[in-house]
Amino acid sequence: MANQPESMTGKLSLLDRFLTLWIFLAMGFGVGLGYFVPSVSGFISLFQVGTTSIPIAIGLILMMYPPLAKVKYEDLPLVFRNWKVLSLSLIQNWLIGPVLMFLLAILFLRAYPDYMVGLILIGLARCIAMVIVWNELAKGDTEYAAGLVAFNSIFQIVFFSVYAYIFITVLPGWFGLKGVAVNVTIGQIAQSVFIYLGIPFFGGMITRFALIRARGREWYETAFIPRISPVTLAALLFTIVVMFSLKGEIIVQLPLDVIRIAIPLLIYFVIMFLVSFYMGKKIGADYSKTAAIAFTAASNNFELAIAVTVAVFGIGSGQAFAAVIGPLVEVPVLISLVNVALYFQRRFSWVSTSNLR
Repeated sequence: MANQPESMTGKLSLLDRFLTLWIFLAMGFGVGLGYFVPSVSGFISLFQVGTTSIPIAIGLILMMYPPLAKVKYEDLPLVFRNWKVLSLSLIQNWLIGPVLMFLLAILFLRAYPDYMVGLILIGLARCIAMVIVWNELAKGDTEYAAGLVAFNSIFQIVFFSVYAYIFITVLPGWFGLKGVAVNVTIGQIAQSVFIYLGIPFFGGMITRFALIRARGREWYETAFIPRISPVTLAALLFTIVVMFSLKGEIIVQLPLDVIRIAIPLLIYFVIMFLVSFYMGKKIGADYSKTAAIAFTAASNNFELAIAVTVAVFGIGSGQAFAAVIGPLVEVPVLISLVNVALYFQRRFSWVSTSNLR
C-alpha cells in the first residue's frame, strides 16, 4: 500500500506468510465442529435476529474495521473523479459478473435447480465486505477499494431486487428452465449493507478523524493502526469457523454436491480476476488501482447471498446450501489470487502511484 509505515508493512507480511494455512485450518476446524458436534449449529442459531447471525455480523464488522480505519477518507472525492476506473468497475460488477455467473450456473447446475438459483444469487450479490481484506493483502489502493465498495453498495440497494427478478424469474425461461419468484425488498438489502458495511465504514471514518485530531497523524499511522491490524486476521478466522460450523454436517455428507457447486464458482473467480487485471492494465490504471478493481469484481457478498436465500427459501434449502459453499470456495481462491496479484506486480515491474486523478 502506498505511503504505508514500514513497521506496518513488515507486520502484514509476517501474518500474510502463514495466512493461507490459518484459513484452511479454520475451515477444517469449522467443518469438523459442525459435523462432530451438530448441536453447535443450534447454539449459534440462538444468536440470530431475523436472517442476521449476530456472531457472523460481529466477526465481519471487526474484520473490516482495521482496513477501513486506514482509508484516507479525505481523498475519497478524488476517487470518484476517475470515470475510467468507475466505469470499468460498473461494467465488471453489474454486467459481466452477473451474466457470467448466470451462464455458469445454467451450464453446470441446470439439473440441480435449487443449487442453480443459489449460485445465480451469489453472482448478483456484489462484494462489499471481504474485498477490503483481499485488497489490503495484495497492496491495492485502499482509497479506491473503499470508494468502489461504496459505489457497489449504492447499486446493490437500488438494483439487487430488480436483478434478482430478472435473473431468477425471467431469464431462466429463455433457456427452457422454470423461473422462480424471489421477493427481496430494498429495505432488506439496505439492512444488510448497513450491518456489514455501514457500521465498520462509519466506525473507521469516525476513528480516523477523531484520533488524528486528538493525537496527530504520525501517532495514528505508526502506533494506533499497527495495534489494531491483527484484529482483521483474528476476526476473519473466527468468522470462517462460525460459518462453516453451521453447515459442517451437510458439507461432509454431500461432498459431490459441494464439488458440483465449487467448480463453476472456481471458474468464475479466476475469470473475473484475470479479465479485470487485463482491462485495468489496458485503461492505464496503475497496479494498486487495478488490484482494487480486480478484487472488487472477483469477490462476492456472500453475507447478502446467504441472508437472501435463508429468508426466501429457508435455512435448509438447496439455495442456502449453495450460498454457504460460496465462501468455502472464495476464501482460499481469493487468498491464492492475492499471491497472483503480487506476482503480476513483480513480473511486470508494475508501479503503484499515489496520484488519484
